[in-house]
Amino acid sequence: MTVTATPVRTHTVLTGTPVGALTLVARDGALTGLYMTDQRHRPPQESFGPPEDPGTEPFATAIRQLRAYFDGELTAFDLPLRLEGTPFQRRVWAALCDIPYGATVSYGELAERLGRPTAARAVGLANGRNPVGIIVPCHRVVGASGSLTGYGGGLDRKRHLLDFERARATARQDAAVR
Repeated sequence: MTVTATPVRTHTVLTGTPVGALTLVARDGALTGLYMTDQRHRPPQESFGPPEDPGTEPFATAIRQLRAYFDGELTAFDLPLRLEGTPFQRRVWAALCDIPYGATVSYGELAERLGRPTAARAVGLANGRNPVGIIVPCHRVVGASGSLTGYGGGLDRKRHLLDFERARATARQDAAVR
């Protein structure tokens, strides 16, 4: 018997956003990556596969949701994701999605939520390896004092995303009170 591996079809789309160009990567109908141009832990461009038509799925939905997010109309993403990581990393990434839009938690608080109160550093490392920043909102995690620390896309982008979300969340609360 001969066993042959089916080649994995990975494709990319480049899309512009207020925080710069983002490379979206997908395989088998699910997003596997969202990378900023100068992002730390960004795989080499040649590993992403050929460019794809932005109108194909899951890219079309991802781009539509990113636009809605940056227009202040979307607070949580609903996209097919295929994230590769250790079981602990995947737990951290799932917990990131539970941080409310416009809010922040510290690495230590996130570790406590995971039942690992002494694992703040490990949470930070897993956070830094998140392959779909913005969609899985790793920018919402801050230092114990509330200071901005570590973000693969750079602290200026992290500050921009947090300020943007806080302003939109405050506007939503004000509108709800009226």
